[in-house]
Amino acid sequence: MAEFTMELNDEQKEVRDWLHGFAADVIRPAAAEWDEREETPWPVIQEAAKVGIYSLDFYAQQYFDPTGLGIPMAMEELFWGDAGIALSIVGTGLAAVGVLANGTEEQIGTWVPQMYGDAGDVKLAAFCSSEPDAGSDVASMRTRAVYDEAKDEWVINGTKTWATNGGIANVHVVVAVVDPDLGSKGHASFIIPPNTPGLSQGQKFKKHGIRASHTAEVILDQVRVPGSCLLGGKPKLDERLARARERAKAGGGERVKNAAMATFEASRPAVGAMAVGTARAAYEVALDYAKTREQFGRPIIDNQGVAFELADMRTQIDAARLLVWRASWMAVNGKPFTAAEGSMSKLYASETAKKVTAQAIQILGGNGYTREYPVERMHRDSAIYTIFEGTSEIQRLVIARTLAGMPIR
Repeated sequence: MAEFTMELNDEQKEVRDWLHGFAADVIRPAAAEWDEREETPWPVIQEAAKVGIYSLDFYAQQYFDPTGLGIPMAMEELFWGDAGIALSIVGTGLAAVGVLANGTEEQIGTWVPQMYGDAGDVKLAAFCSSEPDAGSDVASMRTRAVYDEAKDEWVINGTKTWATNGGIANVHVVVAVVDPDLGSKGHASFIIPPNTPGLSQGQKFKKHGIRASHTAEVILDQVRVPGSCLLGGKPKLDERLARARERAKAGGGERVKNAAMATFEASRPAVGAMAVGTARAAYEVALDYAKTREQFGRPIIDNQGVAFELADMRTQIDAARLLVWRASWMAVNGKPFTAAEGSMSKLYASETAKKVTAQAIQILGGNGYTREYPVERMHRDSAIYTIFEGTSEIQRLVIARTLAGMPIR
């Protein structure tokens, strides 16, 4: 087990500096254009693939970093560049985590490489969990998967929403109900291979922020996939469902982890790191502006009101990073989240991003409210962190129920 440390080793520092250079030289100069276009920034993703950032090998190296700091470090630097473009680069990772968390070794080896492709033929993947009537309330999910034993196929019907890369991805990972009587414990995840009949894109959303990231509905109409596309395999699913039924009969309250929750638990500290990156970017713009902008014959940072704002912003960013790094280290070293440390990290970091980007606009004054300066975009982008992969209200609920010793549903 790696000891917890706040000091990056030489290899991690080298990767951090490399990512920062890509974010500064490639992502940030393109940010305003793709925000306005509201389209997937294919040229930037292709550049990321060429240098090895958009690749299975890169994310595997960070994912299996024994210190746990590889992924949050990478997320912070990329999202420092721009949240919308960065999400287009890392969005495939959520689907990959879904397979890594729930799939067999064969499924991981077969499907995760197909989610990325290569520099000459870039691919995308999408993780599809939320539905029009089932966002935070996963127990209300209606997408249904029925097993056709004669053909060893699963038949899936339903509508997913808020799916990053939804409909344009080559590989979709879809969470569906296999036993409605068990609520969220009756869910399972499925791989939908490329060009599977019955899967189509529904509405593409025009969003407040992260506009360079494609977000859409995914329609599943009599989608048939082989039995081998059930993540984890049917024997494992049957065993899990049987245990859940027995506990339901006995009135037990023991927690049973479903596939979607496993994915979100693994990814929440990473979302916190994204928020830290956006907050840090806005803080740095505000700090530079405060040092150079003069009012009443002196830089505005000499004004105690502005200086104190910047002091609070930096303190909150560093505190958020500490929570994210702690949760990431705990996760990779098998430490249980006995106080919902993963949710803590996402809650605090996401709320910090909203607050810090708003403070940055205030420090820039009228300039901060225009699109000539990036803090306006950063503030719009920051709103998503308190919403996706569990709203701030849900994070507080998870933390509260954990502290009370109650089951998480």
